[in-house]
Amino acid sequence: MGQELAGAFAAARDVFDEVDEALKQSLSRLMFEGPEGDLTLTENAQPALMAVSLAVMRVLEKEGGLDLGKAARFVAGHSLGEYSALAAAGTFSLADTARLLKTRGRAMQKAVPVGAGAMAALLGLDLDAAREVAAAAAQGEVCAAANDNAPGQVVVSGHKAAVERAVALAAERGARRSVLLPVSAPFHCPLMAPAADVMAEALEAVAMAPPRLPLVANVTAAPVTDPDEIRRLLVAQVTGTVRWRESVLYMKEQGVGTLVEAGAGKVLGGLARRIDREVEGVSLQTPADIEAFLKTL
Repeated sequence: MGQELAGAFAAARDVFDEVDEALKQSLSRLMFEGPEGDLTLTENAQPALMAVSLAVMRVLEKEGGLDLGKAARFVAGHSLGEYSALAAAGTFSLADTARLLKTRGRAMQKAVPVGAGAMAALLGLDLDAAREVAAAAAQGEVCAAANDNAPGQVVVSGHKAAVERAVALAAERGARRSVLLPVSAPFHCPLMAPAADVMAEALEAVAMAPPRLPLVANVTAAPVTDPDEIRRLLVAQVTGTVRWRESVLYMKEQGVGTLVEAGAGKVLGGLARRIDREVEGVSLQTPADIEAFLKTL
């Protein structure tokens, strides 16, 4: 993970070195060599995903001459990706972003005992239908819509038994398919309240600047630039729904025609096309991706 970028670009290597120094651990070695089981622990996975995203951004800026403030209208990120987006926009330093995500990962993992929670993707139901299923499945426990990813793709999160009831109930309500997700905790639901408290304290202690361009926030699907409001929304995001579908539609309504996904994976680029076929999703994760993209500017 990220090794090809590090081998091709000095700017990417500098990002990985800076993250290693901030965390006082060789996260880059874990990213490049594994073991995968350690890398996928949320306290490692969150800063690692951010590091790859920021490595791509630094390459675009330092070696490609990209001025993010002029080239883009907004920044946005899915869940932990909001921190990457804010780092790219200058709200957080890279070192602070790495430390915040390490803290966030640990806090989320500790919030709920392993095995007590679950998440499931309900495919073929819209947000309102998924919320109705979650409410009916709760039966005194927690079950909530965690991610509204795209039309017909909503993820629910909560107590394991409640999520399992939601999976069964979704089939009765017309879901095409429902899939329990291989996650270590039930993210973006009220069970994450202890993690939200931790992040509120951590964010109060970190310097924040207004972003160079607006962030389209997960929990409001609307733009924000005020650091105090960004801080509040990042805390709310821990327990709230990631309104990604609405965020993409908002950007489309503002004239955005291309969403550029910087970092590991191509999930968001694929979701963009599912949300609105007129929106182009471009994913940049390899040196070849970056070089091809720079030629289009």
